[in-house]
Amino acid sequence: MNQSDPEIGRRVRTGDFTTNLHDRGDGSPVLFIHGSGPGVSAWANWRGTLPVLSERFRVIAPDMVGFGFTDRPAGFVYAREVWVRQAIDLLDALGLEAVDIVGNSFGGAIALALAIAHPTRVRRLVLMGSVGVSFPITEGLDRVWGYEPSFAEMRAMLDIFAFDRGLVTDELAELRYRASIRPGFQESFSAMFPAPRQRWVDALASDEADIRALPHETLVIHGRDDRVIPLEASLRLAALIDRSQLHVFGRCGHWTQIEHAARFNRLVGDFLAEAG
Repeated sequence: MNQSDPEIGRRVRTGDFTTNLHDRGDGSPVLFIHGSGPGVSAWANWRGTLPVLSERFRVIAPDMVGFGFTDRPAGFVYAREVWVRQAIDLLDALGLEAVDIVGNSFGGAIALALAIAHPTRVRRLVLMGSVGVSFPITEGLDRVWGYEPSFAEMRAMLDIFAFDRGLVTDELAELRYRASIRPGFQESFSAMFPAPRQRWVDALASDEADIRALPHETLVIHGRDDRVIPLEASLRLAALIDRSQLHVFGRCGHWTQIEHAARFNRLVGDFLAEAG
């Protein structure tokens, strides 16, 4: 980790570009794939998770291309398949044959697609507030993907993310707003999910027959009060995946790993540590 900026980790070549990632701890490797909020990075998404779970596992959290401090190739076309390819290229570069994967929201859709396309590279799956099945786009998600940089807009958007408004301070909103206007950040973000945005929910969804065929042990996690990704998406995933279990956090929005950090870390850590 860069002491002056904790969001900057180390850099690894993945295909035609270089990926910024955090890689710490020992033991069984776990790949963490972040969500798709404006100005997001792997560290911003998982800062309450990586230090805790790195005591039990080797945790690997990349900035997916178009986000954070990974390269932003000129003219890049963002699509589910290129994010899956980046993840596979990263595993290859690190010499990892198979990993557990924890995917948050957008990252859940990438984790699901990766498990379908490369089933032997995945041991267990954790899908948190996950995209991956089609659903009518929520007002919250439409607002997140349609973000136009301003402090007021970031503050309003963070209110949508969290059930407990006490978590959303002006200081946090200022920090995330500043992150969203770093050079290149908004340009790549606005290119990913232009209106009409229902098509991007559908483009990130995997075929339900493919989801049903997944052999992996899967933990599905959702906040009951999520206004970004509907709880129904996780209910559907849990119904489709045969070897799944579902945990719903009450009084929780889209930030399960932040709003219920200690419980989330314990739940995920124990699931990934199970024998079998």
